[in-house]
Amino acid sequence: MRIGTVVVLIWLVIGVLAAAQRDYFSSSGDADCAKVGDTVLTILAGPLNYVGVNPKVDCKTPEPSK
Repeated sequence: MRIGTVVVLIWLVIGVLAAAQRDYFSSSGDADCAKVGDTVLTILAGPLNYVGVNPKVDCKTPEPSK
């Protein structure tokens, strides 16, 4: 394996650990846009979560027209 692949995999594993510590994988409640977005951003932020990065998503879904 190339070193870049290993670094990316380790980065994402650290992000998954951070998301798990924040209980983003708990099955309580429905998965809405903000919860899914927070989980994905936390995983992508990886080790940055441990130096103060706390990514949040503010989703607003469009209302159906009447």
